[in-house]
Amino acid sequence: MGRPTRLVSDIDFDRDGKQVDWLGLPHSVTRSAYGRIMIPIACIKNGKGPTAFFMAGNHGDEYEGQIALAKLIRTLEPGEIQGRVIILPAANFPAAMDGARVSPIDGGNLNRSFPGDPDGTVTQQIAYYIDSELFPRADLFHDLHSGGGSLDYVPFASMHAGAGEELDRRCADALRAFAPDVALVWKLGQDTRYAPAAALHRGVPALGGEFGGTGSVNRKALAMVERGLRRHLMNMGIVEKPKDWAAAPPPRRVIVPGQGWFVYAPEPGLFEPAVDLGQTVKKGQLCGHVHFVDNPARAPVPCHFREEGIVICKRHFGRVERGDCVSHLAVDEPW
Repeated sequence: MGRPTRLVSDIDFDRDGKQVDWLGLPHSVTRSAYGRIMIPIACIKNGKGPTAFFMAGNHGDEYEGQIALAKLIRTLEPGEIQGRVIILPAANFPAAMDGARVSPIDGGNLNRSFPGDPDGTVTQQIAYYIDSELFPRADLFHDLHSGGGSLDYVPFASMHAGAGEELDRRCADALRAFAPDVALVWKLGQDTRYAPAAALHRGVPALGGEFGGTGSVNRKALAMVERGLRRHLMNMGIVEKPKDWAAAPPPRRVIVPGQGWFVYAPEPGLFEPAVDLGQTVKKGQLCGHVHFVDNPARAPVPCHFREEGIVICKRHFGRVERGDCVSHLAVDEPW
């Protein structure tokens, strides 16, 4: 599976049963010369069958996925599955413990670090382990996000288009099976450093999603994630479908066509939004104003939407710097 990883664990991915353990990443510091960063991981297996790999904590301040996966680790038992479920509930563990988007150790953004480097920074080593050890074992990967501290989202599950006809179809099938209220398809190209992009590169159907934001826990979105994870397992045949199983109605499908649907702060200052999350807006409509409390006599600077669509995301923090995303749109598209 490539160059050796420095992360060590007693997890045996081929052994039946429920294993909850840690990945030990060597980290030598003043207080601990031979120390390790201990990253929690679980593997639940029973016999032969497909493998679902669920991950959260890619960004440490995004909590719905972390909670949902901790619950799944506690409740899912080998006797109710046929196959394997690998769960990484706090992937960028230093960031998760810091409640921050990026690692306090190296400033690393795990979702900009793939495929990683076994000899790189802490964050790069985590990415390398995921890419070289976990993706090759997976038949489906779902990376659970939210808006974190700086953004708020209409909750949705998502996929990136453009991985090829067959992979796109498998991703779309998994997206429908997850049965979110809103299914979003990113069509603006994919940063190859993202975790889903790395999984797709290895031929693994990969989903994402933004399940809330503001650095809090969205109860409705958390319930959607918990329900969706179980539906994944049923759809894959890992968990038996109940007798009253019924396919969910197709979710509302929206797309983000390109960068023109994003709005950025034109100046540093305090951002006053002019629209609400979920609102439908027109091209040229006011998105908000940036105010200058250091120079209150200065008129605020407006920013406008360059396209029309649904406000799927808006900024949470009031303070902005030039170039901060303050909103982005999505548009409806039929399946």
